[in-house]
Amino acid sequence: MLPTENRLRRREDFATAVRRGRRAGRPLLVVHLRSGSTDPHAPGESTPPTRAGFVVSKAVGVAVVRNLVKRRLRHLMRDRLRRLPAGSLVVVRALPGAGDADHAQLARDLDAALSRLLGGGAR
Repeated sequence: MLPTENRLRRREDFATAVRRGRRAGRPLLVVHLRSGSTDPHAPGESTPPTRAGFVVSKAVGVAVVRNLVKRRLRHLMRDRLRRLPAGSLVVVRALPGAGDADHAQLARDLDAALSRLLGGGAR
């Protein structure tokens, strides 16, 4: 499970990550990353923790499948949060094929997208 302080909850934060961040697409998902931004909602000058949010539409499948995909993505992202710069906003959008994918396929696509966004992968 993703810790509470690492969850993206506000609509504005999702919009900031999607509109102002960089994007990397893979066959099963699209990852949006807004690096090291400061949280306008947090008091003081401290850097907020890295936060992640997930978008899984009805195109992925029925409710049971969507929730399974969200749980898998939260579990995968929990282990990858320390690779990201502090204060980053990450939005992972599942594409329709994610409902049929297994855990390993989602992990491969997530790793490839994150490495591309962090400068480790070619276009």
